[in-house]
Amino acid sequence: MRLHRLDLTAFGPFGGSQTVDFDALSAAGLFLLHGPTGAGKTSLLDAVCYALYGSVPGARQSGQGMNLRSDHARPATRTEVRLELTVAGRRLEITRQPPWERPKLRGTGLTVDKAQTWLREYDAPAGTWKDRSRSHQEIGEEITQLLGMSREQFCQVVLLPQGDFARFLRADAEARSKLLGRLFDTQRFADVEKRLAERRRATETRVREGDAALLADAHRMQQEAGDAMELPELAPGDPGLAGAVLGAAAVARSTARERLTVAHAQLSAAESAHAAARRTLDEVRELARLQARYAEAGQRAERLRERAGAYREAQQRMERARKAEAVAPALELREAAEAEHRRAAAAEARTRAPLPGSLAGAGTSGLAAAARRAAEELGGLDAARRAERRLTELADERAGLDRQERADEDVLREADAWLADWDGTREALRTRIDSAQEAATRAEQLAVQRAPMQRRLDAARTRDRLAADLEEAHRHARAAEQRALDARAHWLDLKEQRLTGIAAELAAHLTAGEPCAVCGATEHPAPARKIAGHVDRETEDRALAASRRAEERHAEDARRLGVVREALAAATAEAGDTPTGRLTVEAEHLEQEYARARHEASELHTAQEQLRRAEQEREQRLAHRQQAAVRTASRLTRRDTLDREQALLEAELAQARGSAESVAARAAQLERQAARLTEAADAVRAAEDAAQRLKDADARLADAAYRAGFDTPQAAAAALLDPAAHRELQHRLDAWQQEEAAVRAVLAEAGTAAAAQQPPADPAGAERATAAAERRLREAASARDAAARCCTELDRLSARAADAVRRLAPLREEHDRVARLAALTAGTAADNERRMRLESYVLAARLEQVAAAATVRLQRMSSGRYTLVHSDDRTGRGRSGLGLHVVDAWTGRERDTATLSGGETFFASLALALGLADVVTDETGGVRLDTLFIDEGFGSLDDQTLDEVLDVLDSLRERDRSVGIVSHVADLRRRIHAQLEVVKGRAGSAVRQWGAV
Repeated sequence: MRLHRLDLTAFGPFGGSQTVDFDALSAAGLFLLHGPTGAGKTSLLDAVCYALYGSVPGARQSGQGMNLRSDHARPATRTEVRLELTVAGRRLEITRQPPWERPKLRGTGLTVDKAQTWLREYDAPAGTWKDRSRSHQEIGEEITQLLGMSREQFCQVVLLPQGDFARFLRADAEARSKLLGRLFDTQRFADVEKRLAERRRATETRVREGDAALLADAHRMQQEAGDAMELPELAPGDPGLAGAVLGAAAVARSTARERLTVAHAQLSAAESAHAAARRTLDEVRELARLQARYAEAGQRAERLRERAGAYREAQQRMERARKAEAVAPALELREAAEAEHRRAAAAEARTRAPLPGSLAGAGTSGLAAAARRAAEELGGLDAARRAERRLTELADERAGLDRQERADEDVLREADAWLADWDGTREALRTRIDSAQEAATRAEQLAVQRAPMQRRLDAARTRDRLAADLEEAHRHARAAEQRALDARAHWLDLKEQRLTGIAAELAAHLTAGEPCAVCGATEHPAPARKIAGHVDRETEDRALAASRRAEERHAEDARRLGVVREALAAATAEAGDTPTGRLTVEAEHLEQEYARARHEASELHTAQEQLRRAEQEREQRLAHRQQAAVRTASRLTRRDTLDREQALLEAELAQARGSAESVAARAAQLERQAARLTEAADAVRAAEDAAQRLKDADARLADAAYRAGFDTPQAAAAALLDPAAHRELQHRLDAWQQEEAAVRAVLAEAGTAAAAQQPPADPAGAERATAAAERRLREAASARDAAARCCTELDRLSARAADAVRRLAPLREEHDRVARLAALTAGTAADNERRMRLESYVLAARLEQVAAAATVRLQRMSSGRYTLVHSDDRTGRGRSGLGLHVVDAWTGRERDTATLSGGETFFASLALALGLADVVTDETGGVRLDTLFIDEGFGSLDDQTLDEVLDVLDSLRERDRSVGIVSHVADLRRRIHAQLEVVKGRAGSAVRQWGAV
């Protein structure tokens, strides 16, 4: 793999567009990437990783999507990374644009554009670029296949992080196992160990549960059979357990069948006796019912004879009420006329009461004439009303002039007071503006420090939270795996049961005369029958589906566990070892300083706005003072005009008011007088009309009562019935007639009369006899059901015990075999002398290859003094396999890598990183890596060792290979001429490239 060109736009600290020409840098073989801390050196390597895999390395994985966007970029500039490289003989160009928020094209606000990815390939014969894909998933799969390594492997092999390998040299076997396991993907071997251990536990549990279940079935059979079964004292693991259980079960089944036969005979006899008792009870009950019916009918006939007189009186009352109904309309008319006459008389008295004495006895015509005179006088007051309204308007206008005069005096007084303080106010506001500008500068300086501090604090909190979540994820993964094993075992058990009873399933489809699908015979003398608990295909399919769902849940929990592990490692790398509490205190202090500066800076706009408003107010107050003086002169002229008009109007109104307080009061008096006179005239006319209608109604009522046969109208009114009384009387008459007809019908029944001649019936005695027969029947049925249940349960438990005996033998064999394999792979078996686990064994082989590859370069860097060797010796009671020692040629002794000095640790870790890169490359498919990057660490070397290390790195240029060194060491700028410098500024970082030919 060779990098050619990298283009960045609005990525990380780079606000604009930047270009890195790797072809020019690679021409020199070695090139240096340097710049101040925070300028963006790591962001260039992040961009390479993001272009290839769509994400950035390690702890910076949280910075995806819009977080990759530069804070210095313009709103309309989209973040983009374009990488041109050659891999596997193909020249490709990858362009990625993460999602970003941009201003809407229409309206206000922001909208989010989706992420975009392009892959193009250069067609050398045609000399053009051809589009290959725009799918994120397709491009990711193709790049991963071409490189032959995952993102983690790429970051470890191509972007060599020296700090990780320095820790690797000093780490214990467990820490080395984690790093090598991620690089060489040995999780499958760990899964094998775990799978075998879980299978061992599962088979052991199943064997133990099988013995316990068999013994439990024997105890259930003993409880069911009672004294018919004798079971000796047994325990799980006894050799004679199966024979003793099956023999005792056979004896119990025989005894239970004999008891069932006896119970059937007793039940049949009890059923016959119960049927006879029920027939006798029905006959006695029917005789008692007929005798009671006849006696009740005789009593009802006697009561009818006693009420015959009342019945005749009710008939006469109903007849008089029907005659009185003809007089009812005249009665209602007379009552309405009388009520109307009373209302008219009361209204006449009420309207005459407020009239003066001269009109108290006046008739209709006199009252109407007086009302007309009052109305004529009221019409003559219109001109006086207009004059009175104008006088009120003049008073309001004069009051308004007074208010305006007072308001102008207040304006002049306030303006003079405000203008006197103007110079002091202006100076105070200018002082506030200067202070706020200084605070804004300080806030801008603090803002640069906030984002890095907040990222470290968030990473520390995430680190603490994920450390607690890791154990929970472990527990969920183990539980899901156990459920998956149980579900698969249940499916296999059901499948075995179905295969055992498949003959019965095939026999269910046999038809007489039709050939058998298995043997072809047309006669079926003894087809197999389904037994209790038969497993069909649907049950087996459900169990298989449940097993697959459990496997999927296990895979999901395992994936979540891996995600938690990776996230914890990323958070730890970002936050470091600093406690979260300390980072919180530092971040809070920084935020407080920043908030204080922001708060002080926020006063800038307010102070500027207050100064602007104060200047405007000064101009307004000067203008208001001038306008008030002009209005004062105008008011004097208007006051004189109003005084003259007011004198003329008051003289005119004095004559029109008379004795009243005002023209309006005089008009109100006349309106009330006219209304009272008109109302009294109308009331007198209505009273005269009501009296005449009452007289006519009396005459019509007397005539109607006479024609209906009543002597007086009062007699007709007394004979009338209201609807409720009429319905109640009619109901009594109908009820008497219905009762009389019903009694005659009952006394005429032949069966009822015949039953009355027989002796009294005894239902209670018949019921007691039937209850006794029913009790004997229930007892016989319960005895039969108990015997049947006993037989059925003994058959079921016996069959289950026989199946359990057959299953236990292969289970024990499987458990012994799996236990031996699990102990061997876990390193606990006696045959495993070095107590080496399977995964450790595989990683030890890889570590041995890495040590051999690293030694080639380490000997050159150390002038032949040091050699790395792999050791699989055990340390104390621990396990072996991942030891790493260094052999010192000067002393001839082998010692631990943790004893190396700082400079020795650096070039040893560099040699280890380069060796690991070679082994991982071979492991993942042998893709040639023509471009490598080496991280910081050169500052710990002396001049001679630095020369030797650079010679080794220079040797990597063989066959056109290039190496980029990321370092702050100033001496490297003199030794390495091809350089890529990252320069930071307030508008964002930029790259400068020189020295390459």
